[in-house]
Amino acid sequence: MTTTDRALAPTGRHSGGPDLAVLAERAGLRVLARGGWPEGGDTGEVPALAGFVGSSFSPLVAEAARRCMGRRGPAPAVSTGIVVVSALGDLAGAVQVAGAVDGGGAPGPLAFFQAVPNAVAGHVAARWGLDGPVACVTEPDAGVEVAGVLIEDGDACEVLLVRVEQAAAAGERDRAEAVLLSGGEGA
Repeated sequence: MTTTDRALAPTGRHSGGPDLAVLAERAGLRVLARGGWPEGGDTGEVPALAGFVGSSFSPLVAEAARRCMGRRGPAPAVSTGIVVVSALGDLAGAVQVAGAVDGGGAPGPLAFFQAVPNAVAGHVAARWGLDGPVACVTEPDAGVEVAGVLIEDGDACEVLLVRVEQAAAAGERDRAEAVLLSGGEGA
């Protein structure tokens, strides 16, 4: 089985490098909960997300976040930020916009809204009552670093860090992982 064929294992392993939990723990952050897509028996497509159409990017973020936050248990009333990590961003959405433009048409109105990863981060924040800062970066290490800075500077007590990548080649599968982080022991 190749890396691109492997489903997200219970450890949270994500193709393209170490999982977010490993990176966060190496940086001295504590992992409170985790979730991802696909997990275990997930064989179909990621569940649809109302208001986000034509691409799996935002549904992937929302589903990984839902699974992670649902495993959090009783959450204290603390400020929680969101950091979205994606090397390629909404690849499927970009392909659709390019196809429309190349064909002499115009992208649909939702294409603009969905083109910004902050749109789904806002959806996740509203769904889970998260009120901290939002950031989007391209590298997992940068995501962990931003999460650490938000916590260290007091801008957030916890950070929901979500990494999402859509399949970019034949045989690959869309993937997302999320970890809820806080400062290390004694923080």
